Amino acid sequence: MSEVTLMLEAVAKGRHASEDLLPLVYAELRCLAAVRMAQESAGQTLQPTALVHEAWLQLTGVGERSWQNRAHFFGAAADAMRRILIDKARRKARIKHGGGQFRVDLADLDLAETTPDDNMVLINEALQQLEQADPEQARVVVLKFFGGLTNQEVADTLGVGERTVDRQWACAKARLFQWIRQARPM
Repeated sequence: MSEVTLMLEAVAKGRHASEDLLPLVYAELRCLAAVRMAQESAGQTLQPTALVHEAWLQLTGVGERSWQNRAHFFGAAADAMRRILIDKARRKARIKHGGGQFRVDLADLDLAETTPDDNMVLINEALQQLEQADPEQARVVVLKFFGGLTNQEVADTLGVGERTVDRQWACAKARLFQWIRQARPM
């Protein structure tokens, strides 16, 4: 067993080992966050370090937390990062659509323009539909898109073959694209 897995077992047994776990997983979490943040818009104010810290607080915060193994922990971390980014996009969209009201001349607006935050919310809504239709494909999308994992890493995490991940990824992308296109005609 790896040192991370042993530490995760200690956390699950109620020992206060989460302080010892962070140094072991921080570099890998930071790498996941950096990959995810590289896909964000240039004006992004959230830094990978802040994303890791917020995800860590969600992972180890109040409540019972236990992870089966290293892969389960990093999957949970990818989910936490996803929730943080979606919440941030929703907050920006709320402000954009009425939270901070001010007058604007409509002649100056390009109404067909969407921001990266709008896209993130659309992707999340389509992903929620995919989770209901096919949870395995949704898990592949979360690990690849939000976790930044390669197909081989996803296959190892889920305990399936890499070709299975390739097929699920291709099918999931097609379904997501279709749902997003229906939600926002191009």
